[in-house]
Amino acid sequence: MREEEVVIVGGGPAGMTAAIYLARSGIAPLVFEKLQAGGQMITTELIENYPGFEQGISGIDLSMKMQAQAERFGARFEYAEVHKLTVDGNRKILQTDSGEFAARAVIAASGTTHRLLGVPGEQTFFGRGVSVCGTCDGPLYKGKVASVVGGGNSALQEGLFVARFAKKVYIVHRRDQLRADKVLGDRALATPNVEFIWDTVITEIVGTLEGGVRAMRLKNKKTGAESTMPVDGVFVFIGQLPANEWMSAEVERSEEGFIKTSVYMETNVPGVFVAGDLRDKGMRQIATAIGDGAIVARAVERYLG
Repeated sequence: MREEEVVIVGGGPAGMTAAIYLARSGIAPLVFEKLQAGGQMITTELIENYPGFEQGISGIDLSMKMQAQAERFGARFEYAEVHKLTVDGNRKILQTDSGEFAARAVIAASGTTHRLLGVPGEQTFFGRGVSVCGTCDGPLYKGKVASVVGGGNSALQEGLFVARFAKKVYIVHRRDQLRADKVLGDRALATPNVEFIWDTVITEIVGTLEGGVRAMRLKNKKTGAESTMPVDGVFVFIGQLPANEWMSAEVERSEEGFIKTSVYMETNVPGVFVAGDLRDKGMRQIATAIGDGAIVARAVERYLG
């Protein structure tokens, strides 16, 4: 079993900020990231609301800058998934793809996963026309018709990216007004090949195993009218679920499964801290995740001291 002083689970903006602050203070944390550092930032084509980049910056570029900064100060990254956290007194035991690790303190920064529609056909065609990443899969829809489900910032950002390639993008929203920032809403409404379908939900995704998605079945929530619309792909952006399945059952959660913390990112279990989107809080943005990361690093230093 490898012994570590501090382990950070999740290499998104919260985890990498905590790593930067800890490493600069002489504590070289081990950061676990199962795929690529950056978390959901890497799926965002253009980030415009992060201070310091007046023209915006791609999620991948911002992620690479954060990681390079953390590594420059001594943080270490291990690309493996953490499957379980157990608490053994002052030791925190982590079961990972790379083996078993013990740490004095753990920062949970594993963020969230995408909420899905839960309708027939969604799982069948996931990866074959159903996607949760427009930045990843948008170029596949050159000259095709796609739909985007949701009315928040992510839905519009990803929808606008897909619209660069698709000949038509339908944005399906269950309400009659957007939750997204006005600047994004105005941009989407002014995009010629983007069309909104208001007050509507998808009830089924239709296709063939050989050809993938072919259509979506819709229901208007106000009138009850049902229809079928041909599409080649469906992108789902309807919210997030906490990535908490690996955490000890001792750690207190909200009804939705987000982790409860103090203002210093402390959980009810000494030595277990949480930062970023996994935390029970009112706003989930890169800027708030970075704030969490800075605060949690100082809290961990105090705990170790």
